[in-house]
Order: sequence, then structure tokens, then C-alpha cells
Amino acid sequence: MDYFIIASIVIVLSALFGYINVRFLKLPNTIGLMLITILFTLLMFGVSYFDDTLLNAERYVISQIDFRTLLLDILLSFMLFAGALHTNFEKLRAQRWPIIVFATLGVLSATFLIGTMLYYTLILLGLPVPYLYCLLFGALISPTDPIAVLGILKKAGVPEKLETKIVGESLFNDGVGVVVFMTLFEIARMGTGSLEPLHILELFGLEVLGGLALGLGLGLAAYHFMRRINDYQVEVIITLAVVMAGTVIAQALHISAPLAMVAAGLVIGHEKIRARSMSAETEKYVDMFWELLDMLLNTILFVLIGMEILLLTYENSYLLVGILAIPIVLLGRYLSLILPIRFFQKRLEFVPNTRLMMTWGGLRGGISIALALGLAPSMERDLLLFVTYVVVVFSILVQGLTLEKLVRKLYPSGTSSDNAG
Repeated sequence: MDYFIIASIVIVLSALFGYINVRFLKLPNTIGLMLITILFTLLMFGVSYFDDTLLNAERYVISQIDFRTLLLDILLSFMLFAGALHTNFEKLRAQRWPIIVFATLGVLSATFLIGTMLYYTLILLGLPVPYLYCLLFGALISPTDPIAVLGILKKAGVPEKLETKIVGESLFNDGVGVVVFMTLFEIARMGTGSLEPLHILELFGLEVLGGLALGLGLGLAAYHFMRRINDYQVEVIITLAVVMAGTVIAQALHISAPLAMVAAGLVIGHEKIRARSMSAETEKYVDMFWELLDMLLNTILFVLIGMEILLLTYENSYLLVGILAIPIVLLGRYLSLILPIRFFQKRLEFVPNTRLMMTWGGLRGGISIALALGLAPSMERDLLLFVTYVVVVFSILVQGLTLEKLVRKLYPSGTSSDNAG
């Protein structure tokens, strides 16, 4: 079965499940598609007791897709660029310092909090796992997923300033989270004695700062070319070239492609850059193109997440650890926000219950699963992948479905206050 046939099957399933969701369930796309795909896969398990043809076909299709490479090396760049392109730069700039702290120190502290709590939980359960592997889990589960967050937050009606913080953090902490994970992965692979702390810091700084610098340069280069022409078709292609060329360059230079695409999207999407480089017609088509592409890739992504259940190794102990990991992840996220929010709440206006909303609204998604799939078998991959999947499914289905109700309860009239609560 060649890649075109596999891609066609995934697209057809995405279209079918998307239709069912819009026609009958009327859930946010990320939630609806994931739910329908999981139910479809479970139905295939049930049917397989009588005839396993369809289940084997689905298992074959998903086994032919390198989900980690597809998401981290290809889809993520397009999705983050699209998200950044439609993010209000001025609102983001006003909240830049808390966003930066949330996306860096917040991810690092959550990584160690979650990893440490999981480590001792596993010891109590009689399933000891090396501390470094627990930190790997903390790193892959700490970043919130902008792909899952963006659409749900808009529908939920979160107060504007809080939405800016959550979305802004989600755009940047993916890149930081991937860098933290890869750093810990190299330490686990090579041994703690093979990497010096200064070298680790250099690698981290190069990935993060190099990615941001590349994205800024690409965004300004696109602006330079677009302002000299007035042809919406060519200008749309220029934005596409930025993402594709930028991803290739970032991978070749071993710097963060996700952060590069966020930076490029923010530059090209900036109101002043738009006004100087795009006509009204061009702006319309650029936005429509990236909205459509983002929607298509989101649809494919969450269908694939639902199908990834076929790759899991099931044991009763794994399920127990997965269930216990849910409150561990939520608590780690909540605790990691305490100091940043307290530090900034006197300088910037925070709406009430910011910490609670950022905890419950910090959804996990495909990035966590993709990183877990990249673990070596010797790193307790089967256990940590299963636990990651349980946390992600809970995050999307339970947190995502209840987020709108929580917003209505906490902010009945869109109130805001200096109390970050």
C-alpha cells in the first residue's frame, strides 16, 4: 500500500468523521474528531471478534504512518505558523513577560514537579522507573497544545486577557518543551557523564534563540518581498515557502523549527507588517488559505491521535498509572504557575482564577503523544506511551468538554480584576 492510498484513507475518514461531528454531535472539531475516531476503533475491536478484516486494515494503515516524524517534522510547523499568523501581536506583546516565563520556567518547573511525583507514585505501586525516564514523561506532558487549545478557548468565551496568556504560552511552550525533552533524551541515551551542564545549556540556548532568530529573519524576508508586489496568489505562495524552507533550514541547523515558525507567523501577521505588505485582497486570501490548511491538518491530526490507540500495549497496571497520572499532571501544572502569577499580578492585570483556568485550559495533544512515541524501548516506552495517551484523551475529552461550563461559572459577565486567584 503506497503513501497516496494511505493518505487518501486518512482524508476520507477525516471527512466522514468531520461530517458526523458537524451534522450530529456539534462538538468542537478537536474533541469531536478524537471521540468519533476512538469510538470507531473500539467498534473495530468489537467487530474483530467475528471478523478482524477491518481492524487489521486500520492497524496496517496506522503502522505505516510515522506519527512522530509527521507531526514534529512536518505538521507542527504549519499549525504553529497558522496559529501565530492569526494571533494579535499587540495583545501578545502587552503580556510578553508572563508568557515568556510561563513558556520557559513554567515548562521546566512542571517537568520536574510532574516527573518527581510520578517517580514516587510508581515506587509506591511497586513499578519503579528510573528518575530520568520520569523526567522525560514530565517534559513531554508539560507543554500545552495550541492546536487543541485555540479553537476550544474561542468557543468557550474566555476573558480576552486570559485567552492571550493561554494562547501565547501554548504557541511558545511547544518549542521549549520539545527542546527540554530532546535534551533529557540525549542525557538518557548517552549517560549523565557524557554531557556537561554548560554544554546542555549551550544546546538549549542555541535551539531556542536560534529558532527565534531564524523565524524573525524569515518573517522580515517575506515582508521585504511581499511589499514589492501586489499579487495575492504569489504572496500566499511566499508564506507557504517561509514555512517549508524555514522548517528545512531549522532541521539542518539543529535549531527549533516550531519556535522559528511561531516567530515568522507573528512577524508576517503583525498589523503594521500586514498594512505595509498586503493589499486587502491579499490579506483576505492569506488568512483564508491558512485557516483552511490549519483546519485540514487539525482534522487529520486528531483522527490519527484517535487511531494511535492501536499502537498501545495494554496492562492493568498501566491503566492504573495512567489514571493516577491525570491528577499528577494537573497538580504539577497548577504548582508551576504559582510563582510566575504572583510575580506578575501586581504589574499586569490578571482576571480572577487565572491559575485555575490556565491549569484546566492547558490541554495536552498530539505533541505529547509524538514525543512519547520517540522514546526508546529501554526507556519504559510502553508504560509511558500508554500513560501519555490516557492523559491526552482525558485532557481533550474531559477538560475540553467542561471548559466552556467552567468559564461560564467563573466569568458570568466577563469580569476582570487584579486578583489572579
